[in-house]
Amino acid sequence: MQALLSFSRGIDRVTTFVGRSVSWLVLVVVLVSAGNAVIRKTFNMSSNAWLEVQWYLFGAIFMLAAAWTLLRNEHIRVDIVSNYLSKRTRDWIDFLGHIFFLLPFMILMVWLLVPYVISSYERQEFSSNAGGLIVWPAKALLLTGFILLLLQGLSEMIKRGAILFAGEPDTTPLAKPAPLAGEMATLAPDAQVPPDGPAPDERPASNPLKNGTQTP
Repeated sequence: MQALLSFSRGIDRVTTFVGRSVSWLVLVVVLVSAGNAVIRKTFNMSSNAWLEVQWYLFGAIFMLAAAWTLLRNEHIRVDIVSNYLSKRTRDWIDFLGHIFFLLPFMILMVWLLVPYVISSYERQEFSSNAGGLIVWPAKALLLTGFILLLLQGLSEMIKRGAILFAGEPDTTPLAKPAPLAGEMATLAPDAQVPPDGPAPDERPASNPLKNGTQTP
């Protein structure tokens, strides 16, 4: 198990490095988009190459950062349901979901994209737009993104298996235990009281008339 966890940590380090590096492309996309708009409006000039650079960069951000999103536990969940499930139930859902849904789909996409990218590279495929860019690097981004997501899915499966079967602590970012059903039932929906009671400065003031005293 420790060898598998070491392998998982290695994948996590690669995913984190790629995700943090790709995040800087957001600034590049903004600068390219703004510069292209200014030149077009000011000098009435434009280029399909610059327009395609924008969606190349956007595709790189979306595909290469997907694995980092999974690592950071920031993918979309049906929170209204998962928040009422126990921690162990959610771990089982993640573990089985990775095995039967995420990993098979990633393997299928990689298997389909390999000949797709190779064919585009061998033909040195270019955009059909006038002045457009070469296309195979964009297709290679698709393949790279799915490979990274496949590896990260494998890493998450290993970590969930270690939590369920070996009692390893959960180090998933933002992981929170589900609230107990009894606690949710006793709390009013519009007034959540802390477990230790209200803070001293929030305690209701005593009614002087009720205590038999009057204020000046």
